[in-house]
Amino acid sequence: VQLQASGGGLVQAGGSLRLSCAASGRTFSGYRMDWFRQAPGKEREFVASVSRGSWTQYADSVKGRFTISRDNAKNTVYLQMNSLKPEDTAVYYCAADAYTSTPSGTPKPDYWGQGTLVTVSS
Repeated sequence: VQLQASGGGLVQAGGSLRLSCAASGRTFSGYRMDWFRQAPGKEREFVASVSRGSWTQYADSVKGRFTISRDNAKNTVYLQMNSLKPEDTAVYYCAADAYTSTPSGTPKPDYWGQGTLVTVSS
């Protein structure tokens, strides 16, 4: 699966952005789709995931503000980010996993896209 993320940019605190990730290659609908992020000087962390049937999972830090969705017909996954905070500043990565998870329950991606930078100014 090849993944191409887009939609990052500079936004003021309280603003919104929508990230997109277009997938090609293997059957898109067979994978759970994920978003991770990596802030400067920090480890990459899980943000959200969506299953083939649109069951969603979120990190506590983004619940109620971010919404993940997918369009299987367009082979695309989205991350709508509202009420953005400076601490949301990071490189955001889309990923695909075959429904495998770490012992803590975090999705364990098999494929990664390139990142897209989101910068939230205060």
